[in-house]
Amino acid sequence: MVATRYPPPWFSIAPMMDYTDNHFRTLARLISKHAWLYTEMIAAETIVYQKGNLDRFLAFGPEQHPIVLQIGGSDLENIAKATQLANSYGYDEINFNCGCPSPKVAGKGCFGVRLMLDPKFVADAMSVISANTDVPVTVKCRIGVDDHDSYNELCDFIYKVSSQSPTKHFIIHSRKALLNGISPKENRSIPPLKYEYYYALVRDFPDLRFTINGGINTIDEVNAAIREGAHGVMVGRAAYNNSWNLLGHVDSAIYGAPLSSLTRRQVLEKYQEYGDSVLGLYGPKPNVRDVIKPLLGFFHSEPGNGLWKRKADAAFLHCTTIKSFFEETLVAIPDSVLDSPITAAPIGFTDVFADAKRLLPPPHTVREEELLYA
Repeated sequence: MVATRYPPPWFSIAPMMDYTDNHFRTLARLISKHAWLYTEMIAAETIVYQKGNLDRFLAFGPEQHPIVLQIGGSDLENIAKATQLANSYGYDEINFNCGCPSPKVAGKGCFGVRLMLDPKFVADAMSVISANTDVPVTVKCRIGVDDHDSYNELCDFIYKVSSQSPTKHFIIHSRKALLNGISPKENRSIPPLKYEYYYALVRDFPDLRFTINGGINTIDEVNAAIREGAHGVMVGRAAYNNSWNLLGHVDSAIYGAPLSSLTRRQVLEKYQEYGDSVLGLYGPKPNVRDVIKPLLGFFHSEPGNGLWKRKADAAFLHCTTIKSFFEETLVAIPDSVLDSPITAAPIGFTDVFADAKRLLPPPHTVREEELLYA
């Protein structure tokens, strides 16, 4: 079987718990044909223990390719079983989560970003995943954890994982994680961004691929990161909260496709068909609110957005189909908004990555003990 070739992952949408579900990915793919999509993180134990109900967690429409499954876990046997069970769904890559700072994951669960403190286990996990799948495997991590935040410690992690496993691609969230009780939301803003660590990794590990993540919110910023040498860019909440204005420019501004003539109304018509086809697929779920949730940023900054959201709150109480929901709420949005094609992309900061390259830490050199480890 010949593997399908997709555009390179210059742009990807970050895995986000409770956000990058099947509904959002369906919407994202209606807007962008080339963005790489990621699932939410799914715990290996969930896949293993729900093997009789896997469609609910792993199924996706064929139009979602290229799509990456992100799994998390701290038990090698369950990680192996989960990988085997996921194979039949046909994901294009499998990513291992070493970046989530949630107390449920990094604390009680003892995985996520806490695994950055145990690169040997991560290497073992990546070897297990790779041995049980035919698709590429990748790691998503932070630049450090608590006081383990020096550039050399980050390099130790990258070196050990890449030299002891088939991992050749790392997605780097350019903040460290703090596990001292701050929330996951605060962990996305309080630790400072250090893009200079990312670009130093690109310099010091020329045989590896690195995707930059964290604090990137516009197409201008995506292209600026790539111009400065980023191998790929991953965007998180900006892609969710302002999906039309950001994702609508991915194919043209990043992949060189003609600017789309697609309108919001056309996207909503297709999304309605999808939404009504999946309502109640798993008993009471998904419901209308679940399916509409990814659309709450669809009219970001447009006339009628506030009124539409108020109408949506009322419609959630009684609408039983996506069709009836749209009939009741879309009257708040002017036709000029619904029927206009994608317009100019929001302007972003374009010099932040050049500044980072002027702050690069000294080159990493492999220490004798690392050579012994490898």
